[in-house]
Amino acid sequence: MGVEAPSYKGFRFPVEIISHGVWLYHRFPLSFREVQEMMLQRGIVVSHETIRQWCAKFGQTYANALRRRRARPGDSRVGSWRDDYH
Repeated sequence: MGVEAPSYKGFRFPVEIISHGVWLYHRFPLSFREVQEMMLQRGIVVSHETIRQWCAKFGQTYANALRRRRARPGDSRVGSWRDDYH
């Protein structure tokens, strides 16, 4: 019952750029226009509408992946804040 990876076929931008834009939108409290400005600062000219379309198509997949990776209380993979002081 695995989730099939989304297809990027037919998109103008490479997978890395699309995934970065979608990640920015879902990871931080940013608007589509703010993501557009951040991408422009990196030399990537993309409209906020394109970012909205990417998020509509790929967003749920990225959001699910972020939730799975988020550390939970008592997670053994993450050290305690007390570990910093010993």
